Amino acid sequence: MKTQAKKFVATEKRILTPSGRLQQVAALVYRYEAHELQILVITSRGTGRWIIPKGWPQVGRTLADTAAREAYEEAGVRGEISSQPIGSFDYCKNDLPPECINQFTVAVYALHFVERAKDWPEREQRVCEWVSPREAAARVDEVDLKRILLDFGGSPIAIAAE
Repeated sequence: MKTQAKKFVATEKRILTPSGRLQQVAALVYRYEAHELQILVITSRGTGRWIIPKGWPQVGRTLADTAAREAYEEAGVRGEISSQPIGSFDYCKNDLPPECINQFTVAVYALHFVERAKDWPEREQRVCEWVSPREAAARVDEVDLKRILLDFGGSPIAIAAE
């Protein structure tokens, strides 16, 4: 199953990857402020740790479109989403019941910030901050996500948007 392609449309919310992990999607939201690259980080609802907007595939949407939708729902931001993921990372949730799959693979799509809504679904549930890629990497826990954040500043996508 090609879950990474822009044309792939989810037919179910829980997609099992070939490695036995559940598929999720995320948006690495970025902007330039005074020629400095900034990344949007948000807090998770459960633990308050720093993450980027992410969630489950949505039936009838591409993975890229779902990542853009998560950025709106969780942080109120809209923008131009990349057609292909810029990377992926794995993580485990240790607070799930033993019968649940607790390992996830997250496909990360770059979203060039255009605007922020005055109101959005999870506005009162999260803290959102614009930070440098280095600061974003320092705040998140997942090693592979740290790498994606640190590498992003030199990527062709970020340079083209400058």
